[in-house]
Amino acid sequence: MAPTFLDVKGVTMSTVLLNLIIQIVCGIIGGNAVGKASDRVDLGAVGNTIAGALGGIGGGQLLSMMLGTGAAGTAATMGGMDISAIISQIASGGVGGAILTLIVAFVRQAMSGTQAP
Repeated sequence: MAPTFLDVKGVTMSTVLLNLIIQIVCGIIGGNAVGKASDRVDLGAVGNTIAGALGGIGGGQLLSMMLGTGAAGTAATMGGMDISAIISQIASGGVGGAILTLIVAFVRQAMSGTQAP
């Protein structure tokens, strides 16, 4: 029998960890994509990666709270890691990473006195 991410007592740590990994990776992708799309918002490879990862976590957790699933993630209330749960984590992580990277770039530009794009 294949291992599952849920047990009879509820959500195990592996489901939460899997959601966080998806959010972080997609946040990094979103942050780097936005940074490379425009030179004016590029924070450098390390800056885009850090802002994207933090934004991916934040975006994923915000979506989970808005959907009412809490910190356990979307998969717990859907009965497992189905495709819709994975897609929602991918989308929220990527969008969150892109948004936070843009915010950090705008704040950095405002503090340095340069014009925002």
